[in-house]
Amino acid sequence: MNVVNDVVIQTHDLKKHYVMGTETVRALRGVDVSIRRNEYIAIMGPSGSGKSTLMNLIGCLDTPTSGEYVLNGQPVQDLDDDELARIRNREIGFVFQTFNLLPRASALHNVELPLIYAGISAKERIRRAKGALEQVDLADRMDHKPNELSGGQRQRVAIARALVNEPSILLADEPTGNLDSVTSEEIMTVFDGLHDAGQTIIMVTHEPHITAHAERVITLRDGMIESHDAPRSGRVETV
Repeated sequence: MNVVNDVVIQTHDLKKHYVMGTETVRALRGVDVSIRRNEYIAIMGPSGSGKSTLMNLIGCLDTPTSGEYVLNGQPVQDLDDDELARIRNREIGFVFQTFNLLPRASALHNVELPLIYAGISAKERIRRAKGALEQVDLADRMDHKPNELSGGQRQRVAIARALVNEPSILLADEPTGNLDSVTSEEIMTVFDGLHDAGQTIIMVTHEPHITAHAERVITLRDGMIESHDAPRSGRVETV
């Protein structure tokens, strides 16, 4: 296996500074990260550690002040907003703490939305949206609207929407933050299954029990990487 080609995310000396009045906030102070295809990564850190800033840069929602970021073989640190949007829509599926579903649309139509924006034909949209809902075990709820679904089911719809463009990376920001503990574990089981099927997953969280599902935990503190470790209670890998 060619290790270079297997790397989906590579950053070098990534920095992000914000000027606030007369002060400069150094949110990231030189971050080197390498993430390989089909890795399951958790990013942790206290408030102000830089984890949200790193997520925004990895997700092509923002650009660094300096440093290098290569996503799936393409340098992205110097792209303009339109180029970033194209890369983002093609390479990254987002899952957020809030589900961000259209309240009057069915689960199927909510999942279709990214494909509508991408100009995909109606027949292909429906095929792919149904397939994404099947991946998260919601094939029997595709005609239901969000108010007819539980919180966990709504998050499954949001995950299916993130998957429908077949992204290189699934980027999840506190995806269980609005869910109770039982439902949270159900959602984490969905992520585990997607990873087992080959999906690269990066999850930002502050909850240690969530990081236990990951293969590797990147801990940030004061804008720098404090550690790259396996979780204390990791998933059992079968051979």
